[in-house]
Amino acid sequence: MKLIKQASIFSLLLIMLNSCGEASYRFKVNTPSKTTLGETISIKFEQLEGKKIDSIQIFAGSRKLIAKNNAASLNTNDLGVGKHLIKTLAFMPGKVKRINNSIEVFSNKKYESYTYKIVNVFPHDPKAFTQGLEFHNGFLYETTGRNGQSWLRKIELETGKVLQQYDLSDKYFGEGMTIVGNQIFWLTWKAGKGFIFDIDTFKIVKEFKYQESIEGWGLTHSDNELIKSDGTNKIWFLNPQNHKEERSVQVYTDKITLEKLNELEYINGKIYANYWQKPFIAIINPNNGVVDGVVELKGLVTEIKKTQKIVDGDDVLNGIAFDKENNRLFVTGKNWGKLFEIEIIKK
Repeated sequence: MKLIKQASIFSLLLIMLNSCGEASYRFKVNTPSKTTLGETISIKFEQLEGKKIDSIQIFAGSRKLIAKNNAASLNTNDLGVGKHLIKTLAFMPGKVKRINNSIEVFSNKKYESYTYKIVNVFPHDPKAFTQGLEFHNGFLYETTGRNGQSWLRKIELETGKVLQQYDLSDKYFGEGMTIVGNQIFWLTWKAGKGFIFDIDTFKIVKEFKYQESIEGWGLTHSDNELIKSDGTNKIWFLNPQNHKEERSVQVYTDKITLEKLNELEYINGKIYANYWQKPFIAIINPNNGVVDGVVELKGLVTEIKKTQKIVDGDDVLNGIAFDKENNRLFVTGKNWGKLFEIEIIKK
C-alpha cells in the first residue's frame, strides 16, 4: 500500500513538472489580419518565454514557406482572395507547439457595375422552381428543385414547350446542371451526390459523390473543369472524368465576401453567378475568386411582379444560360412565368 502511494505521489510530481515545463514556453506570431491581393506580407515568430527552441516551420494553407531569422514573407497572389490559415510549428525537445493565425485577403480593385436592357421575352413555366439552366444546340435545358418537383427538361425556347422530361425520385432535391459532350451533370442539394445522364435518352448512366463541398447548388463547366457552388462563398473545380474536387477559390470584392453563391454559367472565361435571394449576378475571375463585375437586375423582379404574384425570398432570380454561337444571354427566376434575353451594359 505504501509503495502504491509513493508511486502515485511520484506520478503526480512528474505531471506537475511537465505542466510547468510546457507553461514555461510562450510564443507569439505576428501577421496582419487583413490585406489586399498582390501585397507582400511578413509573418514574424517571437518567443516570449522559455528555453531556446530548436526550429520553426511556417505554413500558409498547405504551402510551406521559407523561414529565415524566425520570419517569412508571402505574396498574397500565391493565396488568392479569402480567409487563409497561417500555421506555425515550434519544435522543442520532445514536443511541438502549433500556433494558428489567419489572414483575410480582399480584392485590390473595385468591381465594374453593370445594368441591362431586355432584348426578348420568352415563356417560362411558372411552376418550375429553377435551379439549373443551360442553352445547348438550339434548346434550353433546365433542372428544378424541391422534393417531388425536381425535373430535368429539354425545352423549346420560343414556345416554352417541354420536349423531354425526367422526374427525379421524390427523396432528392434537384439543383444545378451542366452539359459536357453528350452527358448532363445534375446536382442534388443535400444527398451528397450528383447524377450523370445521357443527353439523348435522359437515362442515368453514373453517379458521383461530393467531397469537401458537401452540398450541391450551382454547376457549369469550362473547357477542362466542372465548376460547382455549394451555397458558401466558395467555388469548386472538379475533374470532369473522375469528378474529384481539385481546387477551390473564395469569392471576394474589395470590401466583402459573397456568400450563398448559387446558379452558375461560364461565359468567355469568367464565371457568372447568381447569389441566393439577391437580384444580382456576380462576374468572377476563376483563377483567384476576384469579383470583376456585378450586374444589377432589380428591374426584372419589378417586371415579373407586373404579371404575376411572387413569394419574396422564395421566387427569386435564379438561372443563367448563354448561347455562345449567337452571343445571347438568358436569365429567369424560380417560378417565374417569363425568361428574359438581356444585354449587359456597363454603367
